Amino acid sequence: MIIKLSIVIGCGYFIYTKLIDNEQLKFSVFYDNLVKNEVFSIKNLLFLLLFTFLNWLLEIIKWKSLVGFVKQISFFEATKQSLASLTTSLITPNRIGEYGAKALYFNKNHRKQILGLNLVGNFYQMFMTLFFGCIGFSYFVFYHRIEIDFYGILKVLLIGISIISILFLVLKKINVKGFTFDKASNFIKKIPLNLNVKVGVLSMLRFVVFSHQFYFLLLIFKVDISYIDAISAITSIYLIASIIPMLSLFDVVLKGSVAIWVFSFFNIEPLIILSTTTLMWILNFVLPAIIGSYFVLTFKPSFAK
Repeated sequence: MIIKLSIVIGCGYFIYTKLIDNEQLKFSVFYDNLVKNEVFSIKNLLFLLLFTFLNWLLEIIKWKSLVGFVKQISFFEATKQSLASLTTSLITPNRIGEYGAKALYFNKNHRKQILGLNLVGNFYQMFMTLFFGCIGFSYFVFYHRIEIDFYGILKVLLIGISIISILFLVLKKINVKGFTFDKASNFIKKIPLNLNVKVGVLSMLRFVVFSHQFYFLLLIFKVDISYIDAISAITSIYLIASIIPMLSLFDVVLKGSVAIWVFSFFNIEPLIILSTTTLMWILNFVLPAIIGSYFVLTFKPSFAK
């Protein structure tokens, strides 16, 4: 119980500090900007919450579909696992805590498979971010004639590939209680094509939903920008932010900084962009994490072997 309380209290404390002690955006200024642009109107709130609902509905359906490969669970169980793992993962780098949190809901003989399935789900979500991000960023760079240090990017890519290659070789040698990289790889290969396609489509739809939620917020803040420019900028932000390792809790700071740089090419006020990224974070991470806190507190691990 102490561990569960620590997770919830720690998560709540960091969310509070990010909202109240955010040096980039003072909470009073943020709140006044929301009121000024009628974000709290019934119509706007309903649309924003609908986007959030669809975002997490797709994620829950995706997780239920993946888990169904090894064990059938109810929609409520999938919801509980998804939201509780979100709460747990917020205070871990790149949301790595999500893997362990979901695995604890299953018997020991299923946990390694659950880790593999979670990896597959996150892979498809990252793939969609990279796919749409590369298209959007290419348009953004070439259309606006932005000078890019391609030599620097190449160095970063080479370093990244080297690190991944080393990790790959190390993982192939690791054997922890019968778990090996080859076993994990063979398990993932057994996942049927139709399930891979379904998870890929759900990941794509989820990316479309939260990127258009961002666009809808720009409309609420009366930003003068075309749809194509807005979507290319939004996908570029998610691309850049996704390749930088960081605590998920500080994701709002990272995306805010990247978004300010990207939207500066359209002469959009930093206040509007920071308000948008902060509200996106509140809607898609803070609100679900608050609900997930209840599931963390009521969590009972499976000890069966």
